[in-house]
Amino acid sequence: MQSRDIFRNLSPLDHRYWASNEKLFEALADYLSEDAAIRYCARAEVALVKAHLSARSKAGPAILETLDNAAEHLDPTDVYAEEETTRHNIRALVNVLQRLVPKEVAPLVHLGATSVDILDTAQAARLRDVTLRVVLPLLADLVAELCALAEREADTPQVGRTHGQHAVPITFGFAMAEYVARLGKCLPEIEGKARDLRGKLAGATGSYNALSMSYTDPEAIEQAYLKYLGLAPGEHATQLVEPEYLLRLLTELNTAFGIVANLADDLRNLQRSEIAEVREGFGAGQVGSSTMPQKRNPWNSEHVKSLWKAYSPRVVTFFMDQISEHQRDLTNSASGRFVPEYIAGFCAAVNRMLSVVRGLSVDRDRMLANLRSGGGSVLAEPAYILLAESGIRDAHEVVRSITLSAERDGLTFGQALARNDSAQRAIFAELEKLGYPEPEAFFAAPELYSGRASEKAKALAVKYRTVADRYRISATR
Repeated sequence: MQSRDIFRNLSPLDHRYWASNEKLFEALADYLSEDAAIRYCARAEVALVKAHLSARSKAGPAILETLDNAAEHLDPTDVYAEEETTRHNIRALVNVLQRLVPKEVAPLVHLGATSVDILDTAQAARLRDVTLRVVLPLLADLVAELCALAEREADTPQVGRTHGQHAVPITFGFAMAEYVARLGKCLPEIEGKARDLRGKLAGATGSYNALSMSYTDPEAIEQAYLKYLGLAPGEHATQLVEPEYLLRLLTELNTAFGIVANLADDLRNLQRSEIAEVREGFGAGQVGSSTMPQKRNPWNSEHVKSLWKAYSPRVVTFFMDQISEHQRDLTNSASGRFVPEYIAGFCAAVNRMLSVVRGLSVDRDRMLANLRSGGGSVLAEPAYILLAESGIRDAHEVVRSITLSAERDGLTFGQALARNDSAQRAIFAELEKLGYPEPEAFFAAPELYSGRASEKAKALAVKYRTVADRYRISATR
């Protein structure tokens, strides 16, 4: 095998991001590399020979083992060398494989198949396998870490923010539980789409012409062929497998990618100097700026967002690959080769986000200070609700006027409320009904008004930890 200096590679995935994700990328390479693509095609060709032998009652254990060994010991460099002559990748693979199998079965290699019967089927098998064995366990690790963070910070008061403005109090655990729920739901969706990837053995136009020369029931041979690979046939094929099976998997992965990018954006913003509620881990010798020694930039979160910007738009190409003229054209031949790169980019982002969450420090004092910094203005909502409950028709306008006076005169909300004796008495009476013996304390401590944030965070953490563990455990089987 020809060696290559990684710094001579063209894609940053193969040098910069490989170096920072070496263990992960080595696992991905078993499914997404060119070596893996050729080996999966060889396994598909061998599955076809097995189907032929089975139909002819010649599929003994010894010959099946010999075929498997041929597929696993095939050297991709031999296939590439053969392609220099054939100028056809699958014909090159067939020629090399025929030299490795016993002579009596060599004529059965590729018999009744067209190239895409092998290519689409092999791709379905390897993308299913990489999703179930690498992508889902990695994503489940992130969900599990988020569950732990949500549970740990379930009672940590934080100001909620809408439109970039202080809204009403929540807890930081509740904020993280959003991503627990959104990302947790992606796990079974991705699994389902991966397990539903399909293959084919329907020939050049999908109508089983070639297999019909050898068998009265060509669809039975197709089913036998695919069964060896753990796949089912598509309901209808042209020369191609229906593209929507793969498209649905890729769009679901992209849904998860967007959620991870959204999380990265939120954590990045919470690290702004004027907010400073969380902080990424920072190595002892790490440098934040080449000229400003004090800088500790949220560069990992920014990196995740940047990877999403690079790879998410590729979904447009995936949709474009839905379209093929009549029974097939080659307009997806180049674009389709970048699907593995998209999956690798997604995994690199998830892996980086996982390191961010694991190393995240939470400044609870700063969160509380930010919550209280508005002088209790975030409690205008409960004041309005309580005043309305007391029977005041224009309660919203009354409380709005109080907030304006607090802002104008530099008062806390509680101080401004005290100026409106009738409104304060009505609100305090409602608070006493709810079990607050000292209503004045309520408006001095906005962290008391957090609804069901804590309970919701804990419940979602418990629910989705169970979901995540199912995929994490499966990865070790």
